[in-house]
Amino acid sequence: MTNTTMGSLQQVQKLDERIAELEEAMRDFESRLAEIEEPALALESELGSLEKRLEEMRADTRRLDRNADDKRARIEKLEERLNKVQNLREEAAVRTELDLVRKAVDADEQEALQLMGETQRAEMEAEELREKAEAARAEVEPAQEALLAERRELEEELEALEARRQKLLDEVGDQERRVYDSFHNSGRSVVVAPLLDDGACGHCFGVVPLQVQNEIRHSSTVIRCEACGVILSADLAAENEEEEAEDESGEE
Repeated sequence: MTNTTMGSLQQVQKLDERIAELEEAMRDFESRLAEIEEPALALESELGSLEKRLEEMRADTRRLDRNADDKRARIEKLEERLNKVQNLREEAAVRTELDLVRKAVDADEQEALQLMGETQRAEMEAEELREKAEAARAEVEPAQEALLAERRELEEELEALEARRQKLLDEVGDQERRVYDSFHNSGRSVVVAPLLDDGACGHCFGVVPLQVQNEIRHSSTVIRCEACGVILSADLAAENEEEEAEDESGEE
């Protein structure tokens, strides 16, 4: 395995670290959006409940009005019947029923008036809630837009990083790629590390046996640190420093 290949794998490793950070940030967006929207949603939910209650109150008022109309029609028929009674006993019965129906009408009218008053107060409360909900929603929208714009930027960066990662992996051998993917998919945060000048692992800093050091420096096979299991490469740190220096000179 060449240092160039190891350098590519280490770049893939750095990309994977950034990709993992972006994916974690992406997962947080739903909760952040919900947190921003929570005040407006609470007011809108309260308003929805109140408007539902208002519909029920209006329906109850219409029902009471219909009941009262039915009873008034019944009163008219009883009054007509009263004019046609034949004896005192029948008259007493009709008058008793008339009194009961009139009391029922009075009760319906009283309940309807009380319900109308409650409805008016609820309508005023609903209007106030509606204004508060609209104001809260107006405050939320800019923050939502900013957060959605931030998410779009992260999505674009994530897409670019994944494309760069794929390009780097396409440049390495199939064996190296399989080894890297196997280690990475197992949940390792560090897969590739340099063999330091003093013969230590660049990840755990454990001393690597001399024979293994020689194999790392002169062999093309994948050699892992016996202590932490990362893939070790000779002069990888120096190669990375050289690449960074070239990048900086290119930018200048």
